[in-house]
Amino acid sequence: MKRVSIVDRLKKEGRTILTEIEAKTFLKQEGIPVIETRLSKTPKEAISISQRIGFPVVLKISSPEILHKSEAGGVKLSLKNAQEVKVAYDEIMEATRKKYPRATIHGVTVQKMAKPGTEVIVGTGKDPQFGPFIMFGLGGIFVELLKDVSFRIIPITRRDAREMIGEIKGYPLLLGYRGRESVSLSALEEILLKVSQLIEKYPEIKELELNPLFAYKNRVLGIDARILLEGP
Repeated sequence: MKRVSIVDRLKKEGRTILTEIEAKTFLKQEGIPVIETRLSKTPKEAISISQRIGFPVVLKISSPEILHKSEAGGVKLSLKNAQEVKVAYDEIMEATRKKYPRATIHGVTVQKMAKPGTEVIVGTGKDPQFGPFIMFGLGGIFVELLKDVSFRIIPITRRDAREMIGEIKGYPLLLGYRGRESVSLSALEEILLKVSQLIEKYPEIKELELNPLFAYKNRVLGIDARILLEGP
């Protein structure tokens, strides 16, 4: 029996925004590496999950209506024990309910604090004239600060992916600039190809963003993910 993807299910429900949990579950099913993330609905549940996956952990608000979680006070990093998780959970719920009193809140996500890597971004969108495109660049705060990105029209080839990576001004950072650990360029090429293929497979995806995507010496790992579907 064919498995129905989360995108197909939400499309039938008329929803256009995937929560972070839904986006990561979908991406993982499609072979894109993302950090394990679980949903908690109470402080006790958040503590239990944290103890299971191991400290330190990250807590984030889960709501289809809150896209910029940090600005809403909905993110807490580097939580080292059960007490810190409990306090962080309550603070997140209080802050987001104050700023977004009418938002639908599913709970708080829990994920392990990932080993720091070089932050990059992979994103997609749709141009009215040229159709779906893919973007690559330095991620995290750098994408807004430096706007150091490259673009291609989907679908892309491996050569396109390689050229996209080499075009950004921050390319030396990926090679290990001034003692920084070099990253796997082949893993970056692979993730760009997989995302391009994903958009071809699911044309109803309007926007997709992996930011930050941590690049390491031998792999990449999606830390945060956002997916928007075409709406009415």
